[in-house]
Amino acid sequence: MPRRLRPVELDFLESAPLRLVFAAEISAPPEAVYAALADDVEGWSRWFTGVSGSAPTDGGKGRDVRLTGGTRFVETVLAAEPDEHYAYRADTTNTPGLRALLEDWRLTPAGGGTRLRWTFAADGPAPFRFALMLGRPGLGRAFRGSARALDRRLAAG
Repeated sequence: MPRRLRPVELDFLESAPLRLVFAAEISAPPEAVYAALADDVEGWSRWFTGVSGSAPTDGGKGRDVRLTGGTRFVETVLAAEPDEHYAYRADTTNTPGLRALLEDWRLTPAGGGTRLRWTFAADGPAPFRFALMLGRPGLGRAFRGSARALDRRLAAG
């Protein structure tokens, strides 16, 4: 059953009880990486581990994301700065325990490619946050694998 989460804004990145930050280098330029993140929302399932389907909503101001295993998020885009920054918060989900979620993607030019930084900022009860901390290594592996898959996808055109 979907339930509404606390509507956080970008400042939640600094105040979230749990922040997981991951980074990777991609050979594609920031404009190509940004386009994959913000403009090709439907394409996420072809490179981001665990995403089984995604679609833009509300004329690109939102996203509907489904993960393998049945988790679903309805999201609002909070930042869409071409070639630099893309962020969204989860508004509703069927994930138990989650109270608030913001994901923030920062793109920085790096040696002809892009340094990609993903911040996963969340709130939930202590057992939920503890479980996420235990899952951090797996989430990091999924992020790095997804970054490599995105790099291959962008290289192939």
